Amino acid sequence: MLDKDVITEATRQIGICNACRYCEGYCSVFPSMFRERAFDVGQVTQLANLCHNCRGCYYACQYTEPHEFALNLPAALAEVRSDTWQTCAWPQGLGTLFHRHGVAFAAVLILAIAAIFLLAQGADGAGFYAYLSHAAMVAIFVPAFVLPLGAVAVGLRTYWRLVGGNTVRLPHIVGAVRHAATLRDLSGGQGQGCNFEDGDRFTNRRRWAHQMVLYGFLMCFAATVSGTILHYVFAAPAPYGFFSLPKLLGLPGGVLLTIGAVWLIWLKAKSDPELGDRRVWGGEFAFVGVLGLTGATGLGLYAATGTGLVQPLLALHLGTVLTFFVTTPYSKMAHGFYRLAALIRNEQITQG
Repeated sequence: MLDKDVITEATRQIGICNACRYCEGYCSVFPSMFRERAFDVGQVTQLANLCHNCRGCYYACQYTEPHEFALNLPAALAEVRSDTWQTCAWPQGLGTLFHRHGVAFAAVLILAIAAIFLLAQGADGAGFYAYLSHAAMVAIFVPAFVLPLGAVAVGLRTYWRLVGGNTVRLPHIVGAVRHAATLRDLSGGQGQGCNFEDGDRFTNRRRWAHQMVLYGFLMCFAATVSGTILHYVFAAPAPYGFFSLPKLLGLPGGVLLTIGAVWLIWLKAKSDPELGDRRVWGGEFAFVGVLGLTGATGLGLYAATGTGLVQPLLALHLGTVLTFFVTTPYSKMAHGFYRLAALIRNEQITQG
């Protein structure tokens, strides 16, 4: 169950914002908020997952402390949002564990899995398959990819019921994907950028860093898919040359993913923790760190080709990738799924 005190406080602040309406047009949260007169748990949850924590509304607000209303809407919605991800996660306990102790959890898991891979290496094949066979990689990574997606699907079903979602049509998906692809809400709704790390100064740096991570991740995923197609459809197994599709997608994708993740960590460290959910800072840093380490170890592995560093780097890279996969339903990676669901629900409401 969502924390009742967190929901109560968020509902109080939403009610005041709904009466004031100074922030109309700032982001998707406010038009959605201003359509309502009263708010239940589902509506509060929907608003929280539309919020991208750009913080523009906080710096524009006349009712923040020391005013007696003491509004801090970004923090209130952040707490509801992280509670949503933990409550909807299946099984629930793992979500709470990662969000509260993410750095230690991820570090132990990466090192433990890397050690297992290092001890298990030894196979007949070319390239990376000389250390771990293709059959072993498939046997390990296919379940590690599919089963977490199943857990995410269970969580999304719970979320969809909570926010009152109904039958999804193609225009809803198209509108939501277009919105997510441009990260429109990280512009604060005004096109000037957000106030995440620079107080009342507008900046697009967080938006750019997010886009680097997003598109870097998608390129790396596309590189993996293209390699799978080459292997199974065209009987062209790895290793691949520099001008092959897996390399042309994977190398720039890895660079974007690594730089974007480091940039996000730097911006997060500069931001005001009082305007987010302090309870989950460890999990947030861990998630971005795992993403960045996935890109960095992949690039390092490519650079080390033909040297004695391949074996330990391969173990570390596979340990990082596997950790990323198995923690997807419980880390902040879930935010991509829930925010897309929130955008789809918003499109349902606005389009009818």
